[in-house]
Amino acid sequence: MPNILEQIIEGVREDLADRRAAVPPREITARLADTEPALNVREALAGGRDDEDGVKIIAEVKRKSPSKGSLSGIPDPARLARSYAISGASVISVLTERRRFSGSLEDLDAVRRAVSIPVLRKDFMVDEYQFHEARAHGADLVLLIVAALDDYQLRDYLSLTRELGMDALVEAHTEAEIHRAVDAGVGIVGINTRNLKTLEVNPAHYDDMAAHLPDDAVRVAESGVDGPGMVRSYAQQGADAVLVREALVKHGDPEAAVREYRRYSSAKEGL
Repeated sequence: MPNILEQIIEGVREDLADRRAAVPPREITARLADTEPALNVREALAGGRDDEDGVKIIAEVKRKSPSKGSLSGIPDPARLARSYAISGASVISVLTERRRFSGSLEDLDAVRRAVSIPVLRKDFMVDEYQFHEARAHGADLVLLIVAALDDYQLRDYLSLTRELGMDALVEAHTEAEIHRAVDAGVGIVGINTRNLKTLEVNPAHYDDMAAHLPDDAVRVAESGVDGPGMVRSYAQQGADAVLVREALVKHGDPEAAVREYRRYSSAKEGL
């Protein structure tokens, strides 16, 4: 029986076939000529663990979660993204997967028009078309999930991402996945403390996995952030950036929440 990740990817491929039929690859490629160059994501995220102002925040526009259901209607994703940016987020993550997360490329478009900081297209990238699609819609960064790709795909998609001028946040959960990512030449690594096969979260998993990363990798802690205390914990464990998901979406004042997270994110504070 397929695990949760496999089930999600099956739906992603079906939806992708519909989009490809509606907008052929040649049309997507043509759109790239009118797209502004991608922003420098590595520069936006690097050095967080040594920054006196604390680790960087990747703030997410996320409507729904497979594990928690509906999170927020988000009637105006552009307004939410502007709130994140104004309060100090370094990158905005936008869910574009439709079936399990109720995301869309329209959300990505709205956010891209609203902010001048880097934007991550967060989806399950399993086909070259999606990378051209991401860049055509203004993404500066795409997500690559090691568990969803073989070694050839991982290298090939990293190369394609760079050819298109973007960066990749390469997400790993196990020691073996981290070694695969490092061998592929990854620069930005996300350690997901949520097991994508079971959806269970273990924040302590970050420290165990980060020990296997090279010093020059940009380190992003993912999942388990339910408040500023967890941001502080990841900062103290050497993260450069923290991806904050539903905790911000569900907060009554997302702008204040990001400011609070930034204030608490200094690894040096309180030690």
